[in-house]
Amino acid sequence: SLFKDDSCYKCEDGWEQHGGKCYYFSTNFSSWNVSRTECRTKGGDLVKIDSSEEQRFLQRKTEKFWIGLTDSAVEGKWLWVDGSPLNERLTFWFDGEPNNMPWPDHNGENCAMMGYMEIMLWFDYPCKLTIRSICEKAAVAVCV
Repeated sequence: SLFKDDSCYKCEDGWEQHGGKCYYFSTNFSSWNVSRTECRTKGGDLVKIDSSEEQRFLQRKTEKFWIGLTDSAVEGKWLWVDGSPLNERLTFWFDGEPNNMPWPDHNGENCAMMGYMEIMLWFDYPCKLTIRSICEKAAVAVCV
């Protein structure tokens, strides 16, 4: 790992430090858009999963969580909250996902969440439904 000495990075209270990043596991149930606004208010954004290692770290949670991935602009074109496209070689979709089911929202499933019935992979999900979220921001380096 690039961040072998995690003690050189710090996060504020309520955030969990891992690999040079800080993660906030929200206990609020909100839509994808409201969750993103809450993350941005805290100085971060919804989590962008950049590696298998980061996915494994996040998988130890057994709740449904919004992640920072959506195809709401163009159906089937998944983008992270920073505007970067999803790397199709690094995805953690559950089998058959994304499937854009028109139920329970006729607009389909345009936001990504992680976790369903303790299967901690990715699922597309209606953006307006309310679940928890994972926020992410850079940790503060305290070592020189």
